[in-house]
Amino acid sequence: MTEKITEFSRDGWTFDVVDSGPIPGAASDIPVILLHGFPERASCWEDVTPLLNERGLRTVAPDQRGYSPGARPQSVRDYRIDELVDDVIALADALDAPRFHLVGHDWGAAVSYAVATRHPDRVATLTTLAVPHTGAFLRAMPRGQALKSWYMGFFQLPKVPEKLIAYGAKHGGGAGGRLEMYPGFSERLSREIVDYGALTGGINWYRAMRFSSIGSLAGDKVRVPTTYLYGDKDRFLSKAGARACSEFIDAPYEFVVLPGVDHWMPQRAPEAIADAITARVESLQD
Repeated sequence: MTEKITEFSRDGWTFDVVDSGPIPGAASDIPVILLHGFPERASCWEDVTPLLNERGLRTVAPDQRGYSPGARPQSVRDYRIDELVDDVIALADALDAPRFHLVGHDWGAAVSYAVATRHPDRVATLTTLAVPHTGAFLRAMPRGQALKSWYMGFFQLPKVPEKLIAYGAKHGGGAGGRLEMYPGFSERLSREIVDYGALTGGINWYRAMRFSSIGSLAGDKVRVPTTYLYGDKDRFLSKAGARACSEFIDAPYEFVVLPGVDHWMPQRAPEAIADAITARVESLQD
Protein backbone atom coordinates (compact mmCIF):
# COMPACT_ATOMS: atom_id res chain seq x y z
CA MET A 1 0.00 0.00 0.00
CA THR A 2 1.37 3.40 -0.97
CA GLU A 3 -0.99 5.51 1.15
CA LYS A 4 -1.23 5.91 4.89
CA ILE A 5 -4.38 4.78 6.62
CA THR A 6 -6.44 6.29 9.43
CA GLU A 7 -8.70 3.30 10.02
CA PHE A 8 -9.41 -0.28 9.06
CA SER A 9 -12.46 -2.52 9.37
CA ARG A 10 -13.23 -6.09 10.33
CA ASP A 11 -16.62 -7.80 10.66
CA GLY A 12 -18.46 -4.48 10.72
CA TRP A 13 -16.19 -2.89 13.34
CA THR A 14 -14.00 0.11 12.48
CA PHE A 15 -10.68 0.68 14.22
CA ASP A 16 -8.79 3.99 14.40
CA VAL A 17 -5.11 3.95 13.45
CA VAL A 18 -2.10 6.24 13.86
CA ASP A 19 0.09 5.64 10.80
CA SER A 20 3.36 7.56 10.77
CA GLY A 21 6.79 7.55 9.20
CA PRO A 22 7.81 6.78 5.64
CA ILE A 23 5.62 4.86 3.27
CA PRO A 24 7.37 1.68 2.14
CA GLY A 25 9.22 2.29 -1.11
CA ALA A 26 10.05 -1.32 -1.89
CA ALA A 27 8.50 -4.73 -1.49
CA SER A 28 11.11 -5.58 1.14
CA ASP A 29 9.98 -2.80 3.47
CA ILE A 30 7.95 -4.09 6.42
CA PRO A 31 5.73 -1.95 8.70
CA VAL A 32 5.99 -1.98 12.49
CA ILE A 33 2.63 -2.60 14.19
CA LEU A 34 2.48 -1.38 17.80
CA LEU A 35 -0.16 -2.70 20.20
CA HIS A 36 -1.00 -0.75 23.35
CA GLY A 37 -1.98 -2.17 26.71
CA PHE A 38 -4.50 -1.26 29.43
CA PRO A 39 -5.60 1.40 30.13
CA GLU A 40 -4.01 3.19 27.18
CA ARG A 41 -4.47 3.81 23.47
CA ALA A 42 -2.22 4.23 20.46
CA SER A 43 -1.07 7.55 21.92
CA CYS A 44 1.04 5.65 24.47
CA TRP A 45 3.63 5.22 21.69
CA GLU A 46 3.94 8.94 20.94
CA ASP A 47 7.45 9.19 22.39
CA VAL A 48 8.61 6.00 20.66
CA THR A 49 7.28 6.36 17.13
CA PRO A 50 9.21 9.53 16.17
CA LEU A 51 12.44 7.76 17.06
CA LEU A 52 11.51 4.80 14.86
CA ASN A 53 10.30 7.05 12.04
CA GLU A 54 13.62 8.91 12.07
CA ARG A 55 15.30 5.56 11.45
CA GLY A 56 13.22 4.94 8.37
CA LEU A 57 10.58 2.69 9.94
CA ARG A 58 6.87 3.05 9.25
CA THR A 59 4.85 2.65 12.46
CA VAL A 60 1.18 1.72 12.61
CA ALA A 61 -0.54 1.88 16.00
CA PRO A 62 -4.24 1.02 16.30
CA ASP A 63 -6.72 1.90 19.01
CA GLN A 64 -7.71 -1.69 19.62
CA ARG A 65 -11.02 -3.42 20.23
CA GLY A 66 -13.03 -1.65 22.92
CA TYR A 67 -10.98 1.52 22.57
CA SER A 68 -11.94 2.68 19.07
CA PRO A 69 -15.48 4.16 19.14
CA GLY A 70 -16.39 2.13 16.07
CA ALA A 71 -15.23 -1.15 17.59
CA ARG A 72 -16.88 -1.51 21.00
CA PRO A 73 -18.92 -4.72 21.08
CA GLN A 74 -21.39 -5.11 23.93
CA SER A 75 -20.80 -8.81 24.49
CA VAL A 76 -17.84 -9.73 26.69
CA ARG A 77 -17.28 -12.80 24.52
CA ASP A 78 -16.35 -10.50 21.65
CA TYR A 79 -13.17 -9.60 23.52
CA ARG A 80 -11.70 -13.11 23.49
CA ILE A 81 -8.04 -13.45 22.54
CA ASP A 82 -9.07 -15.05 19.24
CA GLU A 83 -10.86 -11.85 18.23
CA LEU A 84 -7.94 -9.67 19.30
CA VAL A 85 -5.54 -11.75 17.22
CA ASP A 86 -7.77 -11.60 14.16
CA ASP A 87 -8.01 -7.81 14.52
CA VAL A 88 -4.22 -7.56 14.15
CA ILE A 89 -4.23 -9.74 11.05
CA ALA A 90 -7.01 -7.62 9.59
CA LEU A 91 -4.86 -4.53 10.14
CA ALA A 92 -1.90 -6.17 8.39
CA ASP A 93 -4.19 -7.12 5.51
CA ALA A 94 -5.43 -3.52 5.28
CA LEU A 95 -1.79 -2.47 4.97
CA ASP A 96 -1.20 -5.05 2.24
CA ALA A 97 1.57 -6.35 4.49
CA PRO A 98 2.29 -10.06 4.00
CA ARG A 99 4.77 -9.69 6.89
CA PHE A 100 5.10 -7.13 9.65
CA HIS A 101 7.21 -6.41 12.71
CA LEU A 102 5.08 -6.68 15.85
CA VAL A 103 5.53 -4.74 19.10
CA GLY A 104 3.28 -5.02 22.15
CA HIS A 105 3.14 -3.57 25.65
CA ASP A 106 1.14 -5.03 28.55
CA TRP A 107 -2.02 -6.60 27.06
CA GLY A 108 -0.59 -5.73 23.67
CA ALA A 109 2.31 -8.05 24.49
CA ALA A 110 -0.06 -10.90 25.37
CA VAL A 111 -1.85 -10.45 22.06
CA SER A 112 1.47 -10.25 20.23
CA TYR A 113 2.61 -13.65 21.53
CA ALA A 114 -0.67 -15.15 20.35
CA VAL A 115 -0.37 -13.54 16.92
CA ALA A 116 3.21 -14.79 16.58
CA THR A 117 2.36 -18.36 17.56
CA ARG A 118 -0.69 -18.58 15.32
CA HIS A 119 0.68 -16.66 12.35
CA PRO A 120 4.47 -17.14 12.33
CA ASP A 121 4.48 -16.70 8.57
CA ARG A 122 3.17 -13.14 8.99
CA VAL A 123 5.29 -11.92 11.91
CA ALA A 124 8.83 -10.99 10.83
CA THR A 125 10.05 -10.05 14.33
CA LEU A 126 8.50 -9.69 17.76
CA THR A 127 9.33 -7.16 20.50
CA THR A 128 7.37 -7.32 23.74
CA LEU A 129 7.33 -5.03 26.75
CA ALA A 130 6.58 -5.88 30.39
CA VAL A 131 4.43 -9.00 29.97
CA PRO A 132 6.24 -12.31 29.36
CA HIS A 133 4.95 -15.20 27.30
CA THR A 134 1.64 -16.57 28.60
CA GLY A 135 3.30 -19.83 29.63
CA ALA A 136 5.90 -17.97 31.68
CA PHE A 137 3.22 -15.76 33.21
CA LEU A 138 1.15 -18.74 34.34
CA ARG A 139 4.18 -20.62 35.59
CA ALA A 140 5.04 -17.65 37.79
CA MET A 141 1.60 -17.53 39.43
CA PRO A 142 2.61 -19.50 42.55
CA ARG A 143 5.88 -17.58 42.68
CA GLY A 144 4.50 -14.13 43.34
CA GLN A 145 2.58 -13.36 40.15
CA ALA A 146 -0.83 -14.26 41.60
CA LEU A 147 -0.50 -11.57 44.25
CA LYS A 148 0.62 -9.00 41.69
CA SER A 149 -2.37 -9.89 39.48
CA TRP A 150 -5.04 -9.39 42.16
CA TYR A 151 -6.77 -6.76 40.01
CA MET A 152 -7.67 -9.37 37.36
CA GLY A 153 -10.15 -10.89 39.79
CA PHE A 154 -11.45 -7.46 40.76
CA PHE A 155 -12.08 -6.63 37.11
CA GLN A 156 -14.52 -9.53 36.84
CA LEU A 157 -17.02 -7.54 38.89
CA PRO A 158 -19.68 -5.69 36.90
CA LYS A 159 -19.61 -1.87 36.88
CA VAL A 160 -17.66 -1.47 40.16
CA PRO A 161 -14.19 -1.31 38.52
CA GLU A 162 -15.39 1.32 36.05
CA LYS A 163 -16.78 3.50 38.84
CA LEU A 164 -13.68 3.31 41.00
CA ILE A 165 -11.24 3.90 38.14
CA ALA A 166 -13.29 6.80 36.80
CA TYR A 167 -13.36 8.36 40.27
CA GLY A 168 -9.63 7.84 40.70
CA ALA A 169 -8.89 9.39 37.32
CA LYS A 170 -10.99 12.45 38.07
CA HIS A 171 -9.54 12.91 41.55
CA GLY A 172 -5.90 12.17 40.87
CA GLY A 173 -6.09 8.66 42.27
CA GLY A 174 -7.66 9.59 45.59
CA ALA A 175 -5.72 9.12 48.80
CA GLY A 176 -2.05 8.74 48.03
CA GLY A 177 -2.58 9.43 44.30
CA ARG A 178 -2.58 5.71 43.53
CA LEU A 179 -3.63 6.19 39.92
CA GLU A 180 -0.84 8.65 39.12
CA MET A 181 1.40 5.93 37.69
CA TYR A 182 3.57 8.52 35.93
CA PRO A 183 3.27 12.32 35.61
CA GLY A 184 0.06 13.12 33.77
CA PHE A 185 -1.32 9.56 33.93
CA SER A 186 -4.58 10.43 35.72
CA GLU A 187 -5.32 13.30 33.37
CA ARG A 188 -4.67 11.14 30.31
CA LEU A 189 -6.70 8.27 31.78
CA SER A 190 -9.60 10.63 32.40
CA ARG A 191 -9.45 12.26 28.96
CA GLU A 192 -8.43 9.40 26.67
CA ILE A 193 -10.13 6.45 28.36
CA VAL A 194 -12.91 7.47 30.76
CA ASP A 195 -14.33 10.49 28.92
CA TYR A 196 -13.70 8.78 25.57
CA GLY A 197 -15.94 5.88 26.57
CA ALA A 198 -13.20 3.26 26.32
CA LEU A 199 -12.99 2.07 29.93
CA THR A 200 -15.54 -0.77 29.82
CA GLY A 201 -14.11 -2.06 26.54
CA GLY A 202 -10.63 -2.13 28.02
CA ILE A 203 -11.77 -3.95 31.16
CA ASN A 204 -13.71 -6.42 29.01
CA TRP A 205 -10.36 -7.83 27.83
CA TYR A 206 -9.97 -9.13 31.39
CA ARG A 207 -13.58 -10.26 31.70
CA ALA A 208 -13.27 -12.25 28.47
CA MET A 209 -10.37 -14.29 29.85
CA ARG A 210 -12.83 -16.86 31.15
CA PHE A 211 -14.05 -17.43 27.59
CA SER A 212 -10.61 -17.39 25.95
CA SER A 213 -8.13 -20.09 25.04
CA ILE A 214 -5.36 -18.43 27.04
CA GLY A 215 -4.51 -21.69 28.78
CA SER A 216 -3.95 -23.42 25.47
CA LEU A 217 -1.57 -20.66 24.41
CA ALA A 218 0.64 -21.35 27.41
CA GLY A 219 2.33 -24.28 25.72
CA ASP A 220 2.65 -22.72 22.26
CA LYS A 221 6.19 -21.57 21.64
CA VAL A 222 7.00 -18.46 19.65
CA ARG A 223 9.09 -19.34 16.61
CA VAL A 224 9.99 -15.88 15.33
CA PRO A 225 12.96 -13.72 16.40
CA THR A 226 11.97 -12.10 19.70
CA THR A 227 13.16 -9.41 22.11
CA TYR A 228 11.53 -9.13 25.53
CA LEU A 229 12.02 -5.99 27.66
CA TYR A 230 11.37 -5.99 31.39
CA GLY A 231 11.63 -3.10 33.84
CA ASP A 232 13.02 -4.33 37.14
CA LYS A 233 10.74 -1.96 39.06
CA ASP A 234 7.55 -3.35 37.51
CA ARG A 235 5.11 -3.98 40.36
CA PHE A 236 2.62 -5.83 38.16
CA LEU A 237 4.93 -8.49 36.67
CA SER A 238 7.18 -10.83 38.63
CA LYS A 239 10.87 -11.42 37.99
CA ALA A 240 10.12 -15.16 37.96
CA GLY A 241 7.88 -14.79 34.92
CA ALA A 242 10.36 -12.52 33.18
CA ARG A 243 13.21 -14.99 33.64
CA ALA A 244 11.07 -17.90 32.38
CA CYS A 245 10.07 -16.18 29.14
CA SER A 246 13.06 -17.59 27.24
CA GLU A 247 11.76 -21.15 27.72
CA PHE A 248 8.81 -20.36 25.45
CA ILE A 249 10.77 -18.83 22.58
CA ASP A 250 12.18 -21.24 20.01
CA ALA A 251 13.99 -18.64 17.88
CA PRO A 252 16.73 -16.02 18.29
CA TYR A 253 15.92 -14.31 21.59
CA GLU A 254 17.15 -11.38 23.63
CA PHE A 255 16.12 -10.53 27.18
CA VAL A 256 16.63 -6.84 28.01
CA VAL A 257 16.31 -5.67 31.61
CA LEU A 258 15.83 -1.92 32.07
CA PRO A 259 17.14 -0.97 35.53
CA GLY A 260 14.96 1.40 37.50
CA VAL A 261 12.10 1.28 34.98
CA ASP A 262 8.57 0.38 36.04
CA HIS A 263 5.61 -1.00 34.08
CA TRP A 264 4.97 2.12 32.01
CA MET A 265 7.89 1.57 29.68
CA PRO A 266 6.85 3.59 26.59
CA GLN A 267 6.70 6.71 28.78
CA ARG A 268 9.69 5.91 31.00
CA ALA A 269 12.23 4.64 28.48
CA PRO A 270 11.24 5.49 24.89
CA GLU A 271 14.84 5.62 23.66
CA ALA A 272 15.69 2.18 25.05
CA ILE A 273 12.52 0.75 23.54
CA ALA A 274 13.21 2.30 20.14
CA ASP A 275 16.76 0.95 20.27
CA ALA A 276 15.54 -2.56 21.08
CA ILE A 277 12.92 -2.52 18.32
CA THR A 278 15.43 -1.22 15.80
CA ALA A 279 18.02 -3.81 16.78
CA ARG A 280 15.47 -6.62 16.44
CA VAL A 281 14.30 -5.33 13.06
CA GLU A 282 17.88 -4.98 11.79
CA SER A 283 18.74 -8.47 13.01
CA LEU A 284 16.46 -9.78 10.30
CA GLN A 285 18.78 -8.30 7.72
CA ASP A 286 21.98 -9.78 9.19
